Parts: sequence; structure tokens; C-alpha cells
Amino acid sequence: MRRRQRRIALLALPALVAGVLVTTGPAGADPTGSTAAAGSGRSQLDNREQARLVPIKLAGADLLDKVVAAGFDIEHGLKRVPTGIEGEAVVTAEQVAELKAMGVEVLGDDVGFEWSDEADGGIQGAAARAVQPASHEATVRIARADWFTTKGQGFLYVEARTTEGQQADPIVEMQLENDSGKRTSFGFARTMSRFVDSGQYMFHRNLFKLDARPNQIRVTSSTGGVTTGVVSDWLEDAPPPLTENRGYKADFVDGYRHPQQLYSRAKEIARQYPDIAEIVYLPNQTNGYQRKAQATIGGTGQAAVVVSSAAWGHEGGNDVTVEFVDRPGADLPLAAEVTGKAVRVLLAKDASGGLASTATEVADALRTQSQGLIDRSHPYRTNAGTGIVAPTGGPVALTDSLDQKRVGAPEGEVPRGPVTIPVLRIGKHRDGKKPGVLIQAQDHAREWVPATTSLESAERLVHNYKSDKETKKIVDNTDVFFILSNNPDGANYSFYNFASQRKNMTNHCPDATADPAQRNSWGVDLNRNYRVGSGHDGYAGGSSNCVSGTYQGPEELSEPESKNIIWLVEKYSNIKFMMSVHSNGGQLFWQPGAYIADGRITTPRPPLGDEAFYWQSAARILSQVKAHRETVVTPENVGGSSDVLYSSAGNVREDLYYTYGIYAFGWEVGGSVYNPATGNWQGGSFQPAWEGDPNLVSGHAETMEYANGIMEMFRVAADWGKDKKDPTSKLVPGNGKYREPVDVRFETNEPATIYYTTDGSRPTLQSPRYAATEFREPGQVFHVTETTTFNWFSVDSAGNIEKNYDPTKNDKRNNYRTATIKIDKK
Repeated sequence: MRRRQRRIALLALPALVAGVLVTTGPAGADPTGSTAAAGSGRSQLDNREQARLVPIKLAGADLLDKVVAAGFDIEHGLKRVPTGIEGEAVVTAEQVAELKAMGVEVLGDDVGFEWSDEADGGIQGAAARAVQPASHEATVRIARADWFTTKGQGFLYVEARTTEGQQADPIVEMQLENDSGKRTSFGFARTMSRFVDSGQYMFHRNLFKLDARPNQIRVTSSTGGVTTGVVSDWLEDAPPPLTENRGYKADFVDGYRHPQQLYSRAKEIARQYPDIAEIVYLPNQTNGYQRKAQATIGGTGQAAVVVSSAAWGHEGGNDVTVEFVDRPGADLPLAAEVTGKAVRVLLAKDASGGLASTATEVADALRTQSQGLIDRSHPYRTNAGTGIVAPTGGPVALTDSLDQKRVGAPEGEVPRGPVTIPVLRIGKHRDGKKPGVLIQAQDHAREWVPATTSLESAERLVHNYKSDKETKKIVDNTDVFFILSNNPDGANYSFYNFASQRKNMTNHCPDATADPAQRNSWGVDLNRNYRVGSGHDGYAGGSSNCVSGTYQGPEELSEPESKNIIWLVEKYSNIKFMMSVHSNGGQLFWQPGAYIADGRITTPRPPLGDEAFYWQSAARILSQVKAHRETVVTPENVGGSSDVLYSSAGNVREDLYYTYGIYAFGWEVGGSVYNPATGNWQGGSFQPAWEGDPNLVSGHAETMEYANGIMEMFRVAADWGKDKKDPTSKLVPGNGKYREPVDVRFETNEPATIYYTTDGSRPTLQSPRYAATEFREPGQVFHVTETTTFNWFSVDSAGNIEKNYDPTKNDKRNNYRTATIKIDKK
């Protein structure tokens, strides 16, 4: 009999927008980008001012919303602490003062995060965790209790909930105790931190140092609830990475690479290894590393005029000059004359011989009388332009400012104009029959390590294909697509002009924010430009302010870079896995990625089976990262991105998962590294020094360890593609007679989604899905008070259906699973 294998369809886009789920709220911060007055809260920023990362602390999500909406560039690595949100802002000295005026606490540059024995924070997962037996009567639940070691130091992370957690008067407190190993008593009582976001209780959590691994923990609520749980291992005893295989070749990338170098090497790999590699060119060219030539003439007051060339700077705009001229006489009209690329504005005179042209009038004259040399001309920002314009005393040259190279930038000129992005495709069988994996790096321009990590992974595949059997299995059984830099324009700007550039270079700004002092804030955040859970639909984390770091663009898929991703996954429908590689937060996450801030209404959470598969895959990937130099991505930093990071409206992962059924991961490589010499954790950066202490942060070390993780993701995909084995499941406890009500739950032998009925009917894909007790918790518990028959089937992540059952047909065999819980109260 032909076996049935199907990937259960995910929600389509219209259903997603209409059917979001209300949750009690994840733990991520909320950098929303709600509409603000154009340019609000922003200082002038030009190349003479040096932006830097400044550690900050905000009282809560409301203040974070205001700061991001005002256009400030808040770094990825936001972290919830018991008294608010900590992170970093990319700002100038002048903007530091503006942040302080908004109520932001600016921390000293020497402030470093340090784990303590007090409550700190974390996130829990859904796979391979130990919890107390669930009970419908429990008022306290332990969602996660994890032990891990790094550089010889042990840590315990705990997350627990109480059903009374929303109570605010008095606030519910929870105490955590742990033993010191098997058959030892509980002790070391600590108060856990209660986390509430947008008015919603989420959980209590702790992360602290321990010298001995505990076996059990006990959590007690101030309202009287108490429970115990068994401690699980997190990333302990990881299998050796491929780099330990005899003769394995690695460490190919010896420094940061700008887009031209990345693309050149991709094409060279395809030329050198034509039997397993090729180049696919994306159809939509980028808007280009190019700017219009500009100048702001006359200061910043009511008499100031902003002028932009019609031609790109490198195509003639940089040759344009503008001069405001005073003439002798009285009662003279405003006029303009053009000689070659020189524009002279002859200022008007009144009857007494005084200058009479306002900034608005001069701007109009430049637009209409410059013979096509001037494209945009307007008063400065929000000025009314009522001031009388003064003569310039000579011609003012317009410039695109792209000839001002950043100190330390690589040698060589950057190609101007639109770019066609090449995709490096690696696989022995590139016919669409093997599971495809898309690795997309550098959506955000200043994140240099993701590009080197991705290139290192590609080099390992082609160099080890003929000599390493595990690599051969990957190349023979997957179809890998590498986009080594998805934002070449912004990346070049980061390398050559402004290191902190996040977005692409497209200027969608209106006149109020289009002057050259704002040029380092223009562009679209490519990871806010997609169609699912977008800011245009009211989800938080994407800004409508064009100078915000999270500007979502004028519409969904407005940018060629995001259109290309959709084209790629639609053309190559075998792409089933995707990793969007970012830095530097040290997180690995998936859906849900966005929420509506009011009430924390998230995009739908994945089915429990998909969530478990994500967690299982994450453990494999992160174990390989740890195997390199014991870098641990902690459990608090793994899970749905809106839970562990913040709401990122319109991100690529949500679009690919919900629209196309692709398992889409987001990866913040880097993050904190434990330093055993100091007992503290050292934070990361977007562009860490390439070489350095191997125990601490460096671009080289991050590239190598996270390439280990990407290689393991390929193995996850290869295993998925070869999985033809049905899952198995059971109801615990199962068939039987019980003299009193009983709690039951489903268990599966692998990550799988269960569809069930309790009314005697045949289960189908429209039947209820077995769900989590609460977000980021194990499966729900059914409290059975009367005789009930459960009918169900399970579907694993690869689409295999238990017992080869076909839920779409009325098969007389009815080979679904069934169990009857008979309650006999006699």
C-alpha cells in the first residue's frame, strides 16, 4: 500500500490576519515604530559626528516604543531585567542628551552584565525538558529547569508560572529552592522575578550560578501553591562537530568581507566546483550604492534651503553648484540662470532695494528654473520657509557624500548603481527533489559576522565534499542556497561611510527628513518589509518613521531585496528550511515574531509539533556551537522571537513560515561569552575585532563556532528529507477504568502534531489540535470527569502520518488511534 506523507498546511495569509490569537504575552521587549512627527527626537547627523553604541536602560516597553518611534537606532540585544529593559543605542553625543531628556537612563560605558544569585531572566522551551506531573488543580507550574556549563562554570535557569500571577495587589511572589544532587534536601531559597509586559503577566524566572548540579527544584508561591520539578541538561554532552573529523578542512575565512568580495568568491566557488555548485541570479536589482548630490544652504532656520540634484551624484550630480546672488538695484524679480552645471539664483529685491526672496520662493525657483539639474528643493525640515534668503557669496557644490571614506575602510572604489545579487547554490542533486535550505545573511548592513559565517559554511561544503563522508551526505541530500549579503548597498555604506548603517540606502523620506544631515538614517529595514504580521497591519516593531532604525518601508515588499526572497522560495518550492542570520544578540528564534502591542495579540503560535521540532533542531544546532569553544546560547534566548527578543513586525521568517510552510529560523550570532577569568559575561558587537582572546568575543571565533551550527542545520534538513517513518503517540494514562476523575495527556515519540476528537467522531485535519498548556509550556492536560473516548492521529514535521492514516478520506479501516477513559464512580 502506498504510504501517505504530507506536510500539514499552515495558515494562509488572509486567515492569519483575521485570526490572530490572544496570549498572555511573551517576554520580549517592544520596540514599536508608531507614527511620529517626521524627524521628531532626532539630531542632525553627518559624517563629522561619530555615532557609538551606548548602553541604556528603559523603564519599560512604553518608553521603548517612544524612543524607537522618535527615530533612535536601538541595538538588537535588548534584555529584560527585573527593573526594565536594557540594551544599546547607536547615537552621537548630542543624541545622548536627547535620550536623557526622554527619561532614558544612560549607563556608564564600563557597565557590564554579571549573573548574580538574584533573579535575572530567561525563556523556556518545549523539547527534552523535565517538569512536574501536570494537574488541573496546580496553581504553580515549572515550565523549565535547565542546567548548563560553560568554561567550567555551572548555571541553573528556571522558569515558572502561577495561575495567580496577574494579581497585582498584593503582587504574587515566588521562591525558588534547589537541592545539591540526588537525595539531598532543598535549600538556598531565592526570590524569583515577576515579569509583566503590556499589563500581562508572563512568568517568574531565574538564572544564576551554581557550583554543583542540582537534581530537583522547588517553587513556592506566596498565595500557597508549591511544586517540584526535575532539572534537565541544556546542551550538555554535545556530539563532536564535523571539524573534529580526520582530515576535515575549516577556517577558510580570514577577515571581514564586503559584498564585492563575497559575491566574487561565490562565483569562483561555482566555477571551481561545477558538479555541485552554481549561481542563481536574483531578478530584482537593488536600488544601488548611490545618492543624489545635496546641500543645505543658509543654516537651519527659516531662510534655509535644501537642494538635491536630479542626477545621481556619480552621474553628474556631484558637478552641480548652486549660488544665491545679490544684484544691485531695486524692485527686481526672482530669477535663475544656468550655465553648464552651475545654477545661479538671482534673488529678488523690493522697492527699497532690500532682499525679498523667501526660502520657499527660492526653492520653487530652483525646481522650475534649473533646467532639470535640481530634483528636489524645499525649506529645511518642518520650516515654513518664510525667512529671507541671503546670498551665498559664491557657488555651493552639491555632493552625494559617498566619496568620504570611513577611516579604516577597505581599499578600492565601490561600484555605483544597482546590484544584481547572486545566490550560491550547492547540492549534488539540484533538481528540486532534495529539501532546500536558504541561508540569508546581512539583511542588516552593519552585521558583518553573519556574512563571514555563511561564507565559511559554503567553503566547508565544497572543500570537504570528496574527503568527508558526513559532508558528502549533506551535499548529496540537500539543496543549499546562500545569499551571502542580502543588503549590498547598505553593507557597502557600512564598510565605507558609516559603520553603524542598519538599513538599505533607499531614501523614501519626505522633505521634512530628506536633508543631507539625515543621510545616515535613511533606508528601509529589510526585515520589516514583509507581508505577515506587518506594521502596516498594526503589529509592533516596524516604524512608519523613515529615519527610524526599523522603518518598514512605504508598503509591504516595497524593496527589491525582499521581493527577491519571495521570488526565490516561489521558484524553488523545495526550500523547506530557512535561516536568516543576524548579529549580535546570541539568540535562536522562530515564530511568533510579532504582536499587536495593545493586549499582546501575537501572530498564531506554531502547532505544538512544529514548536517541538524547532526546539529539537535548536538543541542540535546550538550543541555544535558549544562544541567549538563552549559558547552557550542560553535557554532564555531560544524560542519565539517575540518572546526572547521583541516584536519585529513584517519579518521574513513569519512570511516564509505562514505563507509557504517553511521552517524559518532567525539567528542572532554573537552575544555574551562567559569569561572564567572575571566570572562575568562579555557582550558582543556588530563588528568585533577579527582576532582576539579565543575565550572572548572576536569575529573569527564567532565565524567558526556559528558555522558549526549552520552545518548542523544542513544535517537537520537532510534527516528531515530522509524521514519516512511514522510517528507514534499515546494517551497517558490510556484505556482503563478509574474510580475518580483523572488527568490525561498525549505523548509522542518525536515532535508531532496531534489532531483529536472526544465526541466519538473520526479525527480529521479540521479536528482540534493538541495544544500547549500555556505559551512555552508542555502539552495541555485534560481533566476527565466522565467516560470519554479519545480518537486521534499524529503527524510529524516531515508530514508522516501515524499508522499511514488518511484523514482526508472516510477509510473504513479507521486506523486512527483510540482510547477510552471510563470513569466508574461506584
